[in-house]
Amino acid sequence: MKQALLIVDIQQGLFVDEPGPAEISAVIQNINLLAKRARKAGDPVFFIQHESPGTELAYGSPAWKLDERLEVDPRDVLIRKTTSAPYASSDLQRQLMDLNVSAVVVAGYATEFCIDSTVRWSASLGLRVILVSDAHTTHDKPHLSAKQIIAHHNATLPSIQSLGAPITASPAEALWPKASAA
Repeated sequence: MKQALLIVDIQQGLFVDEPGPAEISAVIQNINLLAKRARKAGDPVFFIQHESPGTELAYGSPAWKLDERLEVDPRDVLIRKTTSAPYASSDLQRQLMDLNVSAVVVAGYATEFCIDSTVRWSASLGLRVILVSDAHTTHDKPHLSAKQIIAHHNATLPSIQSLGAPITASPAEALWPKASAA
């Protein structure tokens, strides 16, 4: 089974407000670990960036750029999107199909928006989905803390059985274990 790592919206402009997203440093550390392991295993790594013309997240703007703490490799694939679901506004699905990917590992920002959409859409396409339980994050909201939102999604997304493919949640350390000795 070939799998791909999808890293969603870890962009400079999304983390400037204080307080920042929950555990953002640990999330980025886990994403870098996963990317290193995926590359070593020969699996593709996709960095997906949200853009909104005419705003601070316009394509190419400083806010649009990937967070400087990310370790990006020249072999990684960069995907531009304009909606919370990258499949709706990019060629992500075609690229995954061209690579014969049958499973995706999903990490990034924001749990209740782009991560949720990516997980659900991936499963509806028949891709097995692994939500990295300690590598997605969001900001606190008036109705719930970021930690509550993350815990909710880690618990509920894997319980969905009607989308066409299984969804599981797993910590970063458990993924790509054969490639972990670097």
